[in-house]
Amino acid sequence: MKKILSVVIIGILCLSMFSVLASEVNAQSTVDWWSMFGHDLTHTCSSTSAGPLANTKLWSYATDNKIDYSSPAVVNGEVYVGSYDHYLYALNAATGAFIWSYKTGGAIDSSPAVANGIVYVGSEDHSIYALNAITGAKIWSYKTGDQVESSPAVANGVVYVGSDDNKVYALNAQTGTKEWSFKTGDSVVSSPAVSNNVVYVGSEDDNVYALNAQTGAEQWSYPTGDSVDSSPAVAGNLVYIGSDDYYVYGLNIANGDKVWSFSTGDQVVSCPAVANGVVYVGSLDNNLYAFNALTGSKIWSYPTGSQLESSPAVAGGVVYVGSDDNNVYALNATTGGTVWTYGTGGLVDSSPAIANGVVYVGSNDDSLYAFGAITVPQPTPPPVPEFPSQALALALVAMTVCTTFAVFAAEKKRLNRKSPQS
Repeated sequence: MKKILSVVIIGILCLSMFSVLASEVNAQSTVDWWSMFGHDLTHTCSSTSAGPLANTKLWSYATDNKIDYSSPAVVNGEVYVGSYDHYLYALNAATGAFIWSYKTGGAIDSSPAVANGIVYVGSEDHSIYALNAITGAKIWSYKTGDQVESSPAVANGVVYVGSDDNKVYALNAQTGTKEWSFKTGDSVVSSPAVSNNVVYVGSEDDNVYALNAQTGAEQWSYPTGDSVDSSPAVAGNLVYIGSDDYYVYGLNIANGDKVWSFSTGDQVVSCPAVANGVVYVGSLDNNLYAFNALTGSKIWSYPTGSQLESSPAVAGGVVYVGSDDNNVYALNATTGGTVWTYGTGGLVDSSPAIANGVVYVGSNDDSLYAFGAITVPQPTPPPVPEFPSQALALALVAMTVCTTFAVFAAEKKRLNRKSPQS
């Protein structure tokens, strides 16, 4: 009877341990991480995470040069961002504490993407890098023919990214081997979006392209009136993108036909955000615009004090965006009214990322800022790549150990029954 009771107690302890350890995994799984530029492969720049309603600074981290166009990625409690000091940084998303950095051979305007435990980022040293997300160790790098300002997107084991050598590249995510490349007529600063096996991207040859994700074959192209440095967002049946011809476009996803366009007062290098049937995008005419996503009719516009190169991010009914007037803005997504502003010490061309109740954004004052408060406790220590959280790994080990003890106890009991009585 005592041996049976021992087995039962061991089983209860195992279940309890697994429940406690797995609770962190369950909590973390509810977080809508911002894993790449534009949040997701379609670049909607929209998150289900709550965003801060006040300009409370959680922390800031100073690099050794400006954080210009590189925008943060936030995954599993770590935030990754590039700087003009040539480094890619990994910081604790809750505290801003330094975790690791990796030095490339040039400034980093590219925004990192995180997939399957690997961080991908471009550099002005002409290369695309793949780094271990936990340690920062280099896994591979691929040399293009010019600087890489475009931000990578990772889909189905392939990294898609543009280069100033006029090409769009598809690289094997594990090895860095080139799958294909597509040559446009000018630099590709635009960052690819991927949807339903199609890669959408702009080029400074004035065109927007749709390419087959597996082969790189052109499916359609749309000519705008000037360079396309803006990156596309894909939602529903439309592709949204800006152009240096001052227009914002809504294009048919199937054939590239123009559905609508809206002329702002200057170049549109900001990338559209799409949420709840509304498109938000900035212009160098100093304004942030909100358009009906289906018709392109203007809902509202908000004037900042200078050009908007930053791309807006949307969460919880609030739009967050940076401006060259040094401010970060939080605006009511429905009305365009001011929720809060925060003044940094430099231009804010970096695009905000929102995760776990916090907005992260870089500034030309050399710093990365975090506003808000963490809503879900973060994993400590950081998770290993193979699991959602280190807690899950510990839980599996605990279950294995407990099961072994239980089996051993049961076997011992069986053998004792067969032994002759003394």
